[in-house]
Amino acid sequence: MTRGHLYKAIIGDSIELPCKVKDLGSYVLLWRRGTSVLTAANLMVTRDPRFKLVEGYNLQIANVKIQDAGDYICQIGDNESRDQVHTLEILVPPTIRVVPQNRQITARKGSTVTLECKASGNPVPAIYWHKKDAFSGSSHLSESPTLLLERVDRHHAGVYQCTADNGVRESVHVDIDVTVLSPPDITVEKTWVHASEGFDIDLVCIVHGDVNSEMLWYQNSFLLDPTDRRSMYSRGDKYTLNIRNFQQSDFGNYSCVADNALGRTKKYIEVSGRPGPAAFQSPAYSNYLDRYNLTYTIESIPPLDEIKLLYRKLMMNETYQHPGSWEDTILVPTLTRSDPTHFIMSHVIRGLSPNSVYEVMIQARNVHGWNEISDIHQFYTRNFDLTPNELEFVMSSISNSGYRKPFSSELSRKNMKKKKKKKKNK
Repeated sequence: MTRGHLYKAIIGDSIELPCKVKDLGSYVLLWRRGTSVLTAANLMVTRDPRFKLVEGYNLQIANVKIQDAGDYICQIGDNESRDQVHTLEILVPPTIRVVPQNRQITARKGSTVTLECKASGNPVPAIYWHKKDAFSGSSHLSESPTLLLERVDRHHAGVYQCTADNGVRESVHVDIDVTVLSPPDITVEKTWVHASEGFDIDLVCIVHGDVNSEMLWYQNSFLLDPTDRRSMYSRGDKYTLNIRNFQQSDFGNYSCVADNALGRTKKYIEVSGRPGPAAFQSPAYSNYLDRYNLTYTIESIPPLDEIKLLYRKLMMNETYQHPGSWEDTILVPTLTRSDPTHFIMSHVIRGLSPNSVYEVMIQARNVHGWNEISDIHQFYTRNFDLTPNELEFVMSSISNSGYRKPFSSELSRKNMKKKKKKKKNK
């Protein structure tokens, strides 16, 4: 007789358990399962039609069920123990039961959400949690039956997918949709918008999380209604106030206010004709010992009337930096447009010290007034002995460290290395 083996069959499939016998003679071959006799010789004892003998004495079981798992014995009815025992294991693809059963859960902002995914199958399935995202794809979160979301906010809202896999056929998935209720969360595209008479502008507020919020627009605390020049519309979570043929009376402080059942949120947008703050374009490192070519852009639809330039030298070493006094220069702007709403300008600052660090700020005026003074822009003048390679060394050192040191501190190290090398060569 052949040896016994472990056989595995997926539920619903058919399995054939072999029993090859030579020289059976007058003996009777039995198939037993426990104390129950299934077959005797060619006679089917069991009444289960799923069982039958094929190719001699092989036992075939069709449409296997979970309860078919166990030991099957092929036995010769003689006085010798010549039983052959096959073990049948039934493999079951994974199934999932989730909590909540309706696969939807709604929670208030700040609360704790528990998602449960109970899987069954043989072997025991592994469970994986992912959060689905239409733009970035799925992100892996956990490998346990329970997923805990604490102090939820709008970023927790979305579709969570539970996956169960045990290697039997395909893995299975169930989605749970999580909604987080919270007061409206608003961001604005721009907190400051430049405008001029006769032009059109758009003010945009974005409501996150609850797109069903009611949006109201105000100008200087007065509720705005649509007019022939003013319209309000929304697309998804983006709410826009459009003002056509802008007039002097349209300047002011605007606010978008979103309401829902849990609260109200307000964000402000200033609409001004004054120039925007200067944006510096020139590199931080000058190729010259005593001057620096400053290039910058300023947003303004009306022409610029006046530019105020302030700069000062920084006294620096390894342990401290001490700013000098501001030098104040009034410039007549060159009205060169980089685009319909921006001017681009350059000015050479002369009479500077070599190997030094300077700071500069810009302020501009048009017909509507002065803008906010710019952020500080820091720049460096060249050293007498600085070669192109050394300039590259200084720039890379500062860039890699993320901290701007004066040329003198970087070059002192470079020069010390040179002196040591010269002494060594002597």
